[in-house]
Amino acid sequence: MKIEVHHRCSDFASYRASRVKSLFNAESGCNFDLSAELPIDDDDWQVGLIVGPSGSGKTSLGRKIFGRKAFYEGGDWPRRKPIVDAILPGDAAGTFDRITGAFSAVGLGDVPAWLRPYHVLSNGEQFRANLARIICEAPRRVVVDEFTSVVDRQIARIGAAAFAKAWRRTKGKAVLLSCHYDIIDWMEPDWVFDTATGEYSGRGLWRRPRFTLEIRQVDGGWWPLFEPHHYLKLPRMIAADYYLGTVDGEPVAHVATSPRFEIGGMRACRLVVMPEWQGAGVGIRFLNAVCQRQLEGRNRWKRKCPTYFHTSHPGLAAALRRQKSWSQCSAKLYGGNKQRSFESLQRTSKYQGGAITTGYGGHFRAVQGFKYIGQ
Repeated sequence: MKIEVHHRCSDFASYRASRVKSLFNAESGCNFDLSAELPIDDDDWQVGLIVGPSGSGKTSLGRKIFGRKAFYEGGDWPRRKPIVDAILPGDAAGTFDRITGAFSAVGLGDVPAWLRPYHVLSNGEQFRANLARIICEAPRRVVVDEFTSVVDRQIARIGAAAFAKAWRRTKGKAVLLSCHYDIIDWMEPDWVFDTATGEYSGRGLWRRPRFTLEIRQVDGGWWPLFEPHHYLKLPRMIAADYYLGTVDGEPVAHVATSPRFEIGGMRACRLVVMPEWQGAGVGIRFLNAVCQRQLEGRNRWKRKCPTYFHTSHPGLAAALRRQKSWSQCSAKLYGGNKQRSFESLQRTSKYQGGAITTGYGGHFRAVQGFKYIGQ
């Protein structure tokens, strides 16, 4: 595919325009020409990237490839609806899992953010919400301009990788336009065209950078850093061991375990991955590594035992079901029984002279339970 771009406008001769021409030896600013040879006529690709500095013709090329109608304009996000209602509005209830799965796939795993309107989200959250919307709508062809331009570089790199991975599950073609080169290796696109040099590069030339996740046991002092990103507000676990995952010393992931020896195992809870690392595949690997320690008896009780994990997060539950090292053992889709909790509290109060020191259990959340059975 050979693309020719020719832009023409008036050659102004005002005093200021003429002075600029004189000072900087600029003969004219009215013409822009660009020629690009893109061998992308075959259908054997899904993610393409046009990269280069501002003003180098990225947008013009994007319009020529698929036409103006394929340009993603950001969508008409309603101001009075949360983003979970704004995507595919009016569709069947079955799309709920599809939408929440897209949020998780692009790294928007903070559940409270799903309940906010688009305009109150941070730049990083808006960026990921737009990616989730594109994945859910799954157009046959789409061009996304200013890709990753409004977010910090860490979110940009992880977000680009997460989007490319999720987009490849669809059947569409996406051309992304960006002025940042640091996303190329993370995204692993099928092809790249650099408007600065005019060079085209095919697939197979990029490898996603590797990073080392270090896991260590810590005290509960790290939990306040992660707590704002957990979808539940709960007191600290009793007799818990805390584990922290770091990359180059940066806190990335957190989880806690506590004994459930009455059922012959451990319980894992408070799993949180920092927003800027969501979508990088850190969470499940981190959880697996911690649970493997329990299975090998590397805990303070020196007991080899399986780990049980419960979650209401639909994306996380789906991810655990895909793991061979996890087995689903329960699914309470209608919530817990508050009456049983009330009766338990009343019995406890009799033994404590009327004082109730435990929390109030029971809820109306759908909870799914999993058991870690090993590699």
